[in-house]
Parts: sequence; C-alpha cells; structure tokens
Amino acid sequence: MLRRTFSIVLLAALTGCGGSSTPAPAPSPSPTPAAAQRPTIAVIPKGTSHEFWKTVQAGALKGGAEANVEVIWKGPAREDDRDEQIKVVEAFVTRKVDGIVIAPLDASALVRPLKAAADAGIPVTIFDSSLEWDGYVSFVATDNRKGGSLAAEELGRLLGGKGKVVMMRYVEGSASTNEREEGFLETLKTKFPNVEVLSSDQYGGATLESCLKTAENLLTRFPEFDGAYAPNEPSAAAFMKALTDAKRRDTTKLVGFDASEALVQGLREGQIDALVVQNPFRMGELAVKAMADALAKKPVEKRIDTGCTLVTKSTMDEPAVKEILSPDLSKWLK
Repeated sequence: MLRRTFSIVLLAALTGCGGSSTPAPAPSPSPTPAAAQRPTIAVIPKGTSHEFWKTVQAGALKGGAEANVEVIWKGPAREDDRDEQIKVVEAFVTRKVDGIVIAPLDASALVRPLKAAADAGIPVTIFDSSLEWDGYVSFVATDNRKGGSLAAEELGRLLGGKGKVVMMRYVEGSASTNEREEGFLETLKTKFPNVEVLSSDQYGGATLESCLKTAENLLTRFPEFDGAYAPNEPSAAAFMKALTDAKRRDTTKLVGFDASEALVQGLREGQIDALVVQNPFRMGELAVKAMADALAKKPVEKRIDTGCTLVTKSTMDEPAVKEILSPDLSKWLK
C-alpha cells in the first residue's frame, strides 16, 4: 500500500513539473535572416546561344554567389528577338523579382518595359549595351566606341595606312555594336585618310548563317579589297570562313571583335589578324554586384567600364590575355 501511494505521489509530481509520457515535438527551425532576406535578381542577356553570353552567365553566377543573391538567367535564343526579350522582362515584373539586370536588344524598344519595371519598384541595371533612358541604377559595359577605334588603328597599321576596306554591321538598334562600328569609321577617317571604305551599310544579322551570307555577298560585290572589320562574334567568324573559302585570306587583313573558341583558334592559325576582346565574365559579375549593392542601399557608380583589349597572335599567350580569351567556366556552368 505504501509503495502504491508513493507511485501516485511521484506521478503527480512529474505531471506538475511538466512531465509527460510523450515528449513534446521540437519546434521547426525558423529561416536564418540571410536566407529570409536573400534577394532575387533576374539577369536577361540579348541571347543565349553565343559563347559570349555563356561567359557572361558564369560571371553573373559568380557575382551572385559572392553577393549572396539568387540569380535567375533567362533570355531569348536569338539576338534579334526583341518581342521575346520584352516578354521576359514583363514576366519577371509579374513575378516581382527584386532587381533586373539586362543587356537590351534595342536601345529604344526596351525603354517602355524597363521603365514599367522601375515604376513597379524593381530597380534596373543595364549591361553590355546602352539604352535611351537614364532611370537605371548603373550601366556596366565595355567602352565600345574605344573598342572600334582600337580595331581601326590595328587595321590601319596592318595596311600601312592605305588600301580599301569593308565593314559588316551587325543588327539595327544594337547600341553596343553601333558604337563599335562608328568608332571604327571615325578613327579611320581621322587617322587613316588614305584608307577607303568601300562598304559600311550592310547588316549581317543575328546568326552565323545570316552573317556568312552577307560576308559572301560582300566578297562577290567587291572582288578586291585589302581589309575587313567585323564588330562581334558571329560576324567575325563569318568573315573568317568566307575569306578562307574564297581563298582570299592571304590578301585580306581581318580584324574582329569578341572571342570564341573558333575565333581564338583562327587567330592562332593566322585566319584572322586581330581581335578586340571584351571581358564578358567580369561584365556579368560586376553587373550583378552593382544591383546587389543597390538593393543593399550601398553607393553604386552610374557607369562601370569593364575594359577591352586588342589581341594579336603575338600577345594571345600572355597570362592576362589568356585569362580573358579562355576563362574557366566549369565551376559556374554545369
């Protein structure tokens, strides 16, 4: 009887102290402040097929990891699909991302949707190509006019200051390539008055196939010229192939803009004389970091120049140049 009374008293004591035969479940962990506040930044390139944009993507992902923001990469497949890029912008506005980082396909057509994003409280950073609107946080890009000037100086030097040249334009409305084209023409006119420009009004278009067709048409139209300038990756690759196929490479100097595996190999093998190269990895990284800083209410420069470099066969193996020509993307692009 005494043992039973003691058991009852002990049970009552445990119950009074919060004891239970079934332990209470542990509370669910609440998200850490960093996870709860991690901003989402949409990065919208001009296209997704060319190697240039893959390098930008890797840089953007690096920038996002270092700034502790989530990066969403989405853009049109083709670099002439303005309507699709506008749809991508509008979708991200509807999704209410924290910031938009974009390389506008058209200097004017993208103003309306990007202004709408800003009006909805979503800040915008521009990279690669300028826009006819100054409501953005920052513009992160190459000095494209300077790049075109570097190309003209090198082609003029290769020609000894005299000869006939052609220039293939890219697509209408592309501010970045337009500046490269105008910088090239201005420098030729002022520094090399004895170099005659036979053609500067033909557009290659957004694909390698369309650029190749334009290059072949220029070769047919002008059976003889001494030099050519191509202001981006597909136009340079197209001119390199067209000149080689026509067996005119030995008599024609070629300067291109941007780098890809094919162009770098062409430079090494003498199929192209020089490339003006940007730093797309750095461009993507700095564009995302600029937006992250803006979201954190830190000061951001309105214009960030990511630089450009003239590369020839004699300089392409220098360590600093190799890092730009062939960056290791494997850590960021799986």
